[in-house]
Amino acid sequence: MTKIFVIDNGGQWTHREWRTLKYLDVDTKIIQNTTPVKEILNEKVNGLVLSGGSPRIGLEGNLGNCAEILDKVEIPIIGICAGHQFIARHYGGKVEPSKIPEFGKVELIIFEKDPIFNNIVKKSIVWESHNDEVTKIPNNFINLANSENCEIQIIKHKDKSLYGFQFHPEVEHTEYGIQFFKNFIKLCESN
Repeated sequence: MTKIFVIDNGGQWTHREWRTLKYLDVDTKIIQNTTPVKEILNEKVNGLVLSGGSPRIGLEGNLGNCAEILDKVEIPIIGICAGHQFIARHYGGKVEPSKIPEFGKVELIIFEKDPIFNNIVKKSIVWESHNDEVTKIPNNFINLANSENCEIQIIKHKDKSLYGFQFHPEVEHTEYGIQFFKNFIKLCESN
């Protein structure tokens, strides 16, 4: 059985990420972002989700052990909202307060091909809740999607299965949220 843990960064919807994975028959649990990396590696997980959270990544510091996780864990990882922003900043990108913060339903526009988009249309509705956003993509990453007010909605590392989503695929208002998770699970299974 595929094993994917959710790293809790204090997000309001962390339990929904866990519940979505559980619904898709994944062996999953929520663990604190202070969990030692060695413990995570000992669990032989196939993938990780870095949840959203209340910290304003564009304005302040760390998310527990997430930096060490990104440096030492070689499995597929997806960062959601603050997790996405943390990934971008950790690898040398820039995160700043949004000129127009996004809350609620937004149209996502996908403009690159990637396995994370299997069975997902190029334009769909996603759910947003952010005051900050990635304003500069790190080296070795590409931008895969945008929205009207946010140029960098989905990033991917060029050489790893490492993604960042600004929006929240785990909430029911995101049209293809379940499919995003199914595609991520497939990446974890094939790693």
